[in-house]
Amino acid sequence: MANAASGIAVHDDCKLRFLDLKAKRTHRFIVFKIEEKQVIVEKLGEPTETYEDFSASLPADECRYAIYDFDYVTEENCQKSRIIFIAWSPDTAKVRSKMIYASSKDRFKRELDGIQVELQATDPTEMGLDVFRSRAN
Repeated sequence: MANAASGIAVHDDCKLRFLDLKAKRTHRFIVFKIEEKQVIVEKLGEPTETYEDFSASLPADECRYAIYDFDYVTEENCQKSRIIFIAWSPDTAKVRSKMIYASSKDRFKRELDGIQVELQATDPTEMGLDVFRSRAN
């Protein structure tokens, strides 16, 4: 079903891949893009891929949505994991693209049940591992 605000639909594959990440941990990250009025999966990160691989998969001048499965160790030495949603909207992206991604974000997030942390990033420093750590707790 298309979003009334932006007319953007969510492809079923987005939900299926997100469930794989959430339940089976078959992906480290997922990058989504809007193409032909629907959100589709652009890239799947293997569980062995790193944060650097994830960061490199986000284009410098185009908007994207992304999910990152962030593993960390607490101060009490407990192994934990958080599913982080990133709305990537670099300053250099086209204004129209930023508007479409912004108006479709909430509808898209509602399709992905289980997001624990949300970040809005306009440059890589706003979504570094230190930011993930501080927001995950």
